[in-house]
Amino acid sequence: MHELLFQPLTVGALEVPHRVFMAPLTRMRATQPGDVPNDLMLEYYRQRASAGLVIAEGSQVSPQGKGYMDTPGIYSEEQVAGWRRITDAVHEAGGLIALQLWHVGRVSHESFHDGQLPVSASALPFRNRTTVRGEDGAPTRINCPTPRALELEEIAQTVDDFRRATLNAREAGFDAVEIHGAHGYLIHQFLSETSNDRTDDYGGSMDNRARFALEVVDAVVGAWDAGHVGIRISPLGTVNGLDDAGGEQMGLHLAAAFAERRLAFLHLSEPDWAGGPEHHDDFRRSLRAAFPGVIVGAGGYSVEKAERLLGAGYIDAAAFGRQFISNPDLPARLAAGAALNAPDYATFYGGGAEGYTDYPALDD
Repeated sequence: MHELLFQPLTVGALEVPHRVFMAPLTRMRATQPGDVPNDLMLEYYRQRASAGLVIAEGSQVSPQGKGYMDTPGIYSEEQVAGWRRITDAVHEAGGLIALQLWHVGRVSHESFHDGQLPVSASALPFRNRTTVRGEDGAPTRINCPTPRALELEEIAQTVDDFRRATLNAREAGFDAVEIHGAHGYLIHQFLSETSNDRTDDYGGSMDNRARFALEVVDAVVGAWDAGHVGIRISPLGTVNGLDDAGGEQMGLHLAAAFAERRLAFLHLSEPDWAGGPEHHDDFRRSLRAAFPGVIVGAGGYSVEKAERLLGAGYIDAAAFGRQFISNPDLPARLAAGAALNAPDYATFYGGGAEGYTDYPALDD
């Protein structure tokens, strides 16, 4: 079944066995203090190593980049060592794994930053919540404050944080990195007119609003090479308090710039999974024309949707999220036409093994 999903694919410098990718999924299980990847995370990723490519969860490139409880980082020696054990386990199981490089920007809370405000492109109020540890130790949702705007020298430092995180990801044994430019986080905050009212070189025109994203891309490519770098964007994204109604035009502008740089892949997170409008095929055709390289589609995909878009040539692989949470052997299940385990939404964020490493595989 689903023969299009199970064809091999060249993704930049990687040769992947099939096109069922694991999407990056925030699960909030890193060890504290220090946001360190741990043995529980190792088992979780080892179980899912049969993905064509595992894209590991967003990992903050600096302490400033953190916005949720118990998310892992990629800026300390302890974090690099923890991730190294995980990549070794995935490789021993025959898999490939990339790391998503993350800075949340304003989607944060001052309790993560010693009482200092989170940062963004601009100091604009917005409505959104993030997750902190409650008094009972459980995840608790709390309002995000109005952020402060990054100063020019801080922008340069943040670009360098992505560069150093890329070097750390290489040291940790990852096969590639994915820059998180989607879902209302820092890079997306610079891209969107609704969150960026700067009047310097990083605001105003489309070229200016794209400047930070492309500086990050160039820094990451410089720390590795284009064949090991992808990026995730979400044109029309309506997530985390950012309503990017004009995002398709920026998405096409970015896609052309990514094509010039010959990035390994463009990961398109579609907006309808979070209640946003759907991308129409006219946009998909325009995106394909702008970026002839590998396009990974994601966003609440069904197998049928993935097959249709693969068959039309609009995408080259599909990244599945919730299905991989509850089905560690998702590719085998899809290939066999087997039933899928239902996800337990109550255990998505925070906690221990329950709802994380205890979902059964077909041969259990």
